Amino acid sequence: MPREPMIAPSLLSADFARLADEVARVADADWLHVDVMDAHFVPNLTLGLPVVEAIQRVSPVPLDCHLMIEDPERWAPGYAEAGARNVTVHAEACRDARAVARHIRAAGALAGLAIKPGTPLEGHLDVLRDFDTLLVMSVEPGFGGQSFIADVLPKVQEARRLVDSGELTLLVEIDGGINADTIEQAAEAGVDMFVAGSAVYGADDPAKAIAALRARAAAAMRE
Repeated sequence: MPREPMIAPSLLSADFARLADEVARVADADWLHVDVMDAHFVPNLTLGLPVVEAIQRVSPVPLDCHLMIEDPERWAPGYAEAGARNVTVHAEACRDARAVARHIRAAGALAGLAIKPGTPLEGHLDVLRDFDTLLVMSVEPGFGGQSFIADVLPKVQEARRLVDSGELTLLVEIDGGINADTIEQAAEAGVDMFVAGSAVYGADDPAKAIAALRARAAAAMRE
């Protein structure tokens, strides 16, 4: 079956004073990417579980919660219980990644594992069998608006190879610097789910921006 690109606008690029309205603006997306930062694992602080619960009540699309936090074993299941479709934790923050995945799934969500740009994929291949998504960071986690790091694409290519060969069963997601100029190379490398922040929320018409990104990725996948 041919792959179909999925677009997940990043709420980090939205107007936090108008969150309900900003969520409604991306009703044509596949998922809504919600960055949770704790000012410990990363230097920035964004929002937490009470705000995610409020977003969940009004979102027209499933939530993709990206937890850039310490102690994900303690906090991750709560985001699944709140109704998120996918809850992603960082490999670098987990003491027992398999246990976190089990707890997220038991709470009703898909489980995702994120790796920073400098984190090798090889050391996490065994635990990825317990996850539903792999989030390859194409910027350093913690801030929006950074430039795409193309050096991570070999990790995407290896993950795609393992999925296509049946050794892994998961969605390959990428986050950081995705826009009209970079989405094609990410798609060619094997990404399924594209997180896009300013490329969507910075556009005059987010729906048109989502459609344009999806079309570019689809064309690259067919080549």
